[in-house]
Amino acid sequence: MAANGTQAVDRAALLVSTVVQSEGPLSFADLQEACELPKSTTSRMLTALERSQLLERTDDGSYVAGSLFWLYAARHDPGEDLVRLAAPTLEQIGDDTGETVNLSVARGDHVVQVAQVDSRFLLGTRDWTQVDVPTHCSSLGKVFLAWDVVAPPTVPLETLTDATIADLDALRSDCARSRRRGWTVTVDELEVGLTGVAVPVLGTRGQVVAAIGVSGPTARLEERLDELGRSLADHAAELTELLRGKTPQEGAA
Repeated sequence: MAANGTQAVDRAALLVSTVVQSEGPLSFADLQEACELPKSTTSRMLTALERSQLLERTDDGSYVAGSLFWLYAARHDPGEDLVRLAAPTLEQIGDDTGETVNLSVARGDHVVQVAQVDSRFLLGTRDWTQVDVPTHCSSLGKVFLAWDVVAPPTVPLETLTDATIADLDALRSDCARSRRRGWTVTVDELEVGLTGVAVPVLGTRGQVVAAIGVSGPTARLEERLDELGRSLADHAAELTELLRGKTPQEGAA
């Protein structure tokens, strides 16, 4: 009896996860084929899942995630789930680089650091979480500019150091270069002696939902910019797959 009960739970979970991970509504036939379940079992399970509001049907009879999922989403800050899911990736980047690692999200026209892994070096960087940093002179901020998540500033750009890109046309060119290579870079633009590299993290529809970056002393990072950019891009791809509910490809860095 216990085995039968466990099997029922496994089958129900398989149906729910298949619907939730799908990019669009699934028909009864699609679900039965994808889950490789008997027709009678599929019908019985779907009826129970509808009853419990884990799944619901559209006007044409296809299945989508139920109201319980939207209730959960409405009551929880999605940023909290992002931080929880990203934590192992941030820790791994910190182990690999030894540098300060940050996760950031866009909130309106601002970019906010929501999680940080501190540098292992004595000479590291400050705690940037919840600090309002100008987007145009932060590698994390530039991700949201380069990938058109945050609109370019319409006011004169603040010059924080001699290296800050304060000309709007020059900033657009810098963002275009960043998008072509896949990562953004700042060298002494926010603070003299501070360098950062950052990459976008994509969501379920290919949209940029976050940025991951490392920062540290320019003397330690300036010769490693491309290496760090490629490594961060690999880690961001893994996190993107995780956010999409998939297992990262075997062998990914």
